[in-house]
Amino acid sequence: MAKLTPTNNTPGLHISKPSASEPATASAVCHCGASASAKGDAQVGALVAGWNANHGSAHARGGAE
Repeated sequence: MAKLTPTNNTPGLHISKPSASEPATASAVCHCGASASAKGDAQVGALVAGWNANHGSAHARGGAE
């Protein structure tokens, strides 16, 4: 299995929730250089919302950085 954690060379968003009883974790690296990580379902939800609004494909929707 390939390493799924995003890096500067392979930006993206990775979320993991091994089971319903364990907290979710997430890490994100954007091609603009921003990075973040979160642990816990609520914090991961906030990271994903921020990623969708401000990073990843949001850069294409918003025009120039």
